[in-house]
Amino acid sequence: MSEPQPKRIVKKESVPSRLLPAGRRNVRVSLPPGYSELAEYPVVWCQDGEDFFNFGRIATIASALIAEGEIEPLLVVGVDVDKAVRTREYAADGDLHERYIAFFAEELVPHVAARYPVRTEPEHALLAGCSLGGAVSLQLALAFPHQFVNVLSLSGAYYPASQAAIAEAGDLSHLNIFMTVGLQETAFRTDRGVSDFVAMNREARNKLVERGANVDYFERDGEHLWGYWQKDVPDGLRWFAGI
Repeated sequence: MSEPQPKRIVKKESVPSRLLPAGRRNVRVSLPPGYSELAEYPVVWCQDGEDFFNFGRIATIASALIAEGEIEPLLVVGVDVDKAVRTREYAADGDLHERYIAFFAEELVPHVAARYPVRTEPEHALLAGCSLGGAVSLQLALAFPHQFVNVLSLSGAYYPASQAAIAEAGDLSHLNIFMTVGLQETAFRTDRGVSDFVAMNREARNKLVERGANVDYFERDGEHLWGYWQKDVPDGLRWFAGI
């Protein structure tokens, strides 16, 4: 018989917004096994929330690691995105980018903190994303360093505007980032053409290190797919727990 899965609860909510054109954003909140309103929990904030939960299996993986005692109990918040405007929100040069990151820091985080017993110190928050989700996670950390200092970037799409933002940053010794990229991601077609994700991640890594960021960087065989990224989720969560 297979081992029983640790019990967890996923709640779905709609967060009102004055900043986003749609006026609200759907999120899902995974509560850890043994959740108690008397405790305070770190939070993992996931871009592409629906995909991160369904394909990345982050809530399931986190619950298993918690049950096994490998990481402390934490909340996982998945922020959904409309794929039709994803690039406009996530890309550093997107026309909705500033609105999205302001919503995230100024509306989403307070909304969750008002409803759940979470730790609000920056060291207890992890921004997680794949591809453009990794890039916007880093943008959030650059824009709001007093709220976010930890980033999990899976094959981050660090296009020129993101590279420029890193180059323009000052001292980043407060920033911790776990970066992975697949060695078969050298010619992946996106809505911006064919991109070499290995080259762009190496360039971003070098710029971050030059500015004092604490970078754990890994290249492994893999393609630009959730089948590759999902394998790095457990190590990313363990890394966050060990900071």
